[in-house]
Amino acid sequence: MDRALNSRRGALSLVPSVAPGTAQPRASFCSHCGIRPEVENPTSRVCGRCGLGLILESRADVAPAAGDPFLVLDSTLAVCAVSRAAERLLVTNETDAVNHHVTELLVPADAEAQGPTNLAAAVTWAARGDEAVRRVVLRPANTFGVRLTARITSCGPPTAALIVFE
Repeated sequence: MDRALNSRRGALSLVPSVAPGTAQPRASFCSHCGIRPEVENPTSRVCGRCGLGLILESRADVAPAAGDPFLVLDSTLAVCAVSRAAERLLVTNETDAVNHHVTELLVPADAEAQGPTNLAAAVTWAARGDEAVRRVVLRPANTFGVRLTARITSCGPPTAALIVFE
């Protein structure tokens, strides 16, 4: 009887979120205002709308929209860009945050988070070019009782980590 039950039971396997060899649609966005450029391949890397951000690219399903709060981090977990909306959300200025460690702005809401929900691990993988989307729950540093859910994936060029707050 056990043998019959086992033969009907399906085997567990890891199902990739994207079929191998399938490219994800890409979207360009400004690292400051989040506006998506109207031209597919702009000649300038500087945003034509706000003039403050660089044009970056990431997966279309994760790329921020105009007005979304987001951060761009490098592989050392240093802040490279803070969107206008993230400046308001985190009560900071981009000039004060850039080149500072992300933990000066954000910390994991769960101090003991492990695996893919670990902020440092998620950012490190994304900054290396891994385009998997990881969801993490964060809180502003030195602020308790506030929880922010975010998606983390890769963006660039150059390759960096993109944190988009939901």
